[in-house]
Amino acid sequence: MMWALLIIAGLFEVVGVTGMSMVNTRKHVLSWIVLVGGFSLSFLCLSIAMTAIPMGTSYGVWTGIGTVGSAVVGMMIYGEPRDAKRLLFIAMIIVSVVGLKMVS
Repeated sequence: MMWALLIIAGLFEVVGVTGMSMVNTRKHVLSWIVLVGGFSLSFLCLSIAMTAIPMGTSYGVWTGIGTVGSAVVGMMIYGEPRDAKRLLFIAMIIVSVVGLKMVS
């Protein structure tokens, strides 16, 4: 259950980062709600997950999900580059996150 909550925390981090991009392009109330709401829910879920999962593992997985998710959103929605090197390093982050789950 706590691992599912940790994954949800990482997904909400992606929502918060997307909100940052929205605020940078158009400063509407909805943009701010996405930004603040995404990060608030992310930190809430992370803090609950950390009651059962060690801090280092939790933070590493949370950051990895946020990094990969934000990079994927950037490529799919904001037209960021999709070159092979970038995809390779994203894959390495995914392997690292899976590795942390396997050894925890």
